Amino acid sequence: MTLPDAVKSTPRLPLDQDGGPVFSTPWEARVFAMTLQAHEAGVFTWSEWAESLGAELAGDDIHDQQPQGYYDHWLNAFEKLLTRKKVTGADQLAELKQAWDEAAHATPHGQPIELKRGNT
Repeated sequence: MTLPDAVKSTPRLPLDQDGGPVFSTPWEARVFAMTLQAHEAGVFTWSEWAESLGAELAGDDIHDQQPQGYYDHWLNAFEKLLTRKKVTGADQLAELKQAWDEAAHATPHGQPIELKRGNT
């Protein structure tokens, strides 16, 4: 995957030795891809994105007993930016998270989690 220089300069983005992003779980790769797609679609500028992510990362508390991971900050920044740009609302995001949690708990281990269209 070849990333534009602006993406590579994203604050604290974990990169491998070839300059590609590093993900621990599939959801991290998905939110990364959604962010790039939203930017490419003109939802926000990369400067707006970097500012949003930077603000999330700056909020790290070094004394926090359970610090958030990098992509947790990424997701929070993405959701806040989408809300600020009126692409979605906080209520819609909360409903989707609830639907996801319910679907995840109802899905047998090892099976793909599926959201039903009526739930979102």
